[in-house]
Amino acid sequence: MAELVQKRRKDWLIESPGPSQVRFYVRQTIIYGLLIGCAIIVLIPVIWMISTSLKTRDQLFTGKVEFVPDPAAPENYADVWEKLNSISPQMTFARILGNTLFITLLAMFGEIFSASLVAYGFSRFRWRGRDTLFLIMLSTVMLPGIVTRVPAFLMWRDLKLINTYDPLTWPSLFAWGPLYVFLMRQFFLSVPTEIEEAAIIDGANTAQVYWYVMLPLIRPVLLAIAVLSFQANWNNFQSPLLYLTASERFPLALAVRFFDQSLSKEAPQWNYMMAMSTMMAAPVLAIYFLAQRQFIEGINFGAVKG
Repeated sequence: MAELVQKRRKDWLIESPGPSQVRFYVRQTIIYGLLIGCAIIVLIPVIWMISTSLKTRDQLFTGKVEFVPDPAAPENYADVWEKLNSISPQMTFARILGNTLFITLLAMFGEIFSASLVAYGFSRFRWRGRDTLFLIMLSTVMLPGIVTRVPAFLMWRDLKLINTYDPLTWPSLFAWGPLYVFLMRQFFLSVPTEIEEAAIIDGANTAQVYWYVMLPLIRPVLLAIAVLSFQANWNNFQSPLLYLTASERFPLALAVRFFDQSLSKEAPQWNYMMAMSTMMAAPVLAIYFLAQRQFIEGINFGAVKG
């Protein structure tokens, strides 16, 4: 028995963490504690939005903080579209969702295609002034978007394209995202030139190398940019507000604001507003969670590759 106790004591001494391990565990505990605390702070508005969307009108102004309403009112999600349709018959759920998806998907694919094409040219072809032009393009990131609002509006007005989707979609075909070009260029630079040379030896031309060889190799950054572009175009409010005048052409972001202005001003119906806001945020969150691994990989690689 004494030998068994002495053996267990030796095993405990061997397995007990040393000072360096203790410091490591303490540091990790502090780091994860801070991350969890920050995550809770970020999630509180989201939880409150979902909670408010499930409340009845009488539960909105009770003065109590209730994250789980009792009773819950999930019918708010159906009632919000009926109320919106009663305010403007043209603004049905199918029409607004179709408008939003049309603008978002067309602009997203346009940005991916044009940015990848420009990034391939900056990374694989050598020509005079290439690096200077790339720096000029990259410096436009610091240019506030509001600076170009008035000139862009005047241009589209002269083209008689106000109240159409053209100002919201056509610019995406001209690589209007310098950050996207930068991320893709970093990925293209990481691909060995031997792969392109092997494809050229097999008879592929430049367009075929770009489309069939290079694009599949940068799939992580393509997915990352797709998530960023989808989120930006899905939530775009200023551009539709500036260019669209007919309510039947409104996307979801503009319909939310129209719905807010049309509700009662005496007692704001926050439950319906939060229900509509939840439905607007859900697709972006779902896409991010489905593609988060590729998204993080693409962003991290583009940030550290020089």
